[in-house]
Amino acid sequence: MALSPKGKQFTTTIQSLDLKGVGEGDIIEPLPKKNQRKLRLAIPYTLPGEEVEVEIGAKLKRRYRGHVLNVIEANEQRIEPRCPHFGKCGGCTWQHWEYNAQKETKTAQIKQFLTEADFDPTVVKDTIGMDNPWEYRNKMEFTFAPDGSLGLHEPGNFKNIIPLYTCHIMGDDMLEATLAIANWVKESELSGYNKEAQEGLLRNVMVRRSQATGEMMLAIFATDRPDVVATIDQLIDKIAADFPTVKSLLWLVNTDVADRTQSEESHTLYGRDFIYDEMFGYRYRLWFDTFFQTNPSQAEKLVELALEMAQPKKSEKMIDLFCGVGTFSLPFAAQVGKLAGIEIVESSIASAKRNAVDNGIDNTYFLAKDARHGIDEVLETFGTPELLLLDPPRSGAGGKVMRRIARSQPERIVYVSCNPETFARDIKELTPFGYDLQTVQPVDLFPHTYHVECVSLLQRETI
Repeated sequence: MALSPKGKQFTTTIQSLDLKGVGEGDIIEPLPKKNQRKLRLAIPYTLPGEEVEVEIGAKLKRRYRGHVLNVIEANEQRIEPRCPHFGKCGGCTWQHWEYNAQKETKTAQIKQFLTEADFDPTVVKDTIGMDNPWEYRNKMEFTFAPDGSLGLHEPGNFKNIIPLYTCHIMGDDMLEATLAIANWVKESELSGYNKEAQEGLLRNVMVRRSQATGEMMLAIFATDRPDVVATIDQLIDKIAADFPTVKSLLWLVNTDVADRTQSEESHTLYGRDFIYDEMFGYRYRLWFDTFFQTNPSQAEKLVELALEMAQPKKSEKMIDLFCGVGTFSLPFAAQVGKLAGIEIVESSIASAKRNAVDNGIDNTYFLAKDARHGIDEVLETFGTPELLLLDPPRSGAGGKVMRRIARSQPERIVYVSCNPETFARDIKELTPFGYDLQTVQPVDLFPHTYHVECVSLLQRETI
């Protein structure tokens, strides 16, 4: 058995970035008896073309993790990160890279996946970025360490929490309110949750803020009810006095072993259990577990692009697949004759129905069902739609759903994607059914990370 290379130091050149924006490089490790072996490295926070000195870390599936000791020759687009936590907390991956280079890489990534799937990459336009790529997130989730410190998970070490005192991808008011909770926890000497021992009180803090209304929500996830905390009234009084935009302060009980921000029991400590947000002129109610785009200004751009590509008409019927709470449904419903929204999460469908009523939309039908069977049910009563929009999760829609979409024969399909790899895989399923990829517009919703969204139009060929 070959000896582990862990702890050894080498010099390598970064050849490329992987799908998570991590640098990739090779090294040749000398072995006894004049032998050698080639090792593939994953080296976070490096850029293409850089020559770096690294120390070999943990073994991954097909690679070893490399930790940068020194950047010998830097990429010319490398810059000084704005955040002192960069490289430790894992919230950002590319703060050390000029923003234009980030956008160019995201465009190239989409073109690469489409090329590999036999599509014409020239249909991909340049990524639309942000004028100010900072303080764009309207939702953040933080985790408590067993000692009560609040922060984010260390990359590659899920057990370790990096305490935070600043964050440049969310607003200052969100940060200040979050730190107020963190300080209260320390002053009250409350325990954080220990995942290994499965003991401790506090698990997570979630903060949401509407950029349109300014309303803010604070949600504390704990393993017991709030009445076990003697100082809970001190927190309520402080939030009410110092943060007038907080319209919802929640205490959510979560005793599940799984490390998810879920709730078995909800307590509204202050205000209501939701906040209002607005997008593209429509008002939405957001609960703690409501999925809503975390970059609202760029999300509005997604809606604008989808409407521009789809060219909806009042004479047409439309299906909105993976509709969520109606982010796309409401703007499109105002421009088509009838719209059916399909979403497997029942609470999201309940929200979509309520949001339609709140906004005076009366030509929608929302169904809580999985995508494939939901299409069948809608088609029976709804008929063939001229237009279909889908905005699936990162895992994509899948072959069965895409083939079912194709067999329903909409004239136009607008696919909104948050994962170029699954996007290319999904739309390839449409090709045998006569659908042609017309255009792809990437939009950067997550500056300083490797994530990118895109809006695309596919048209059914007519004979």
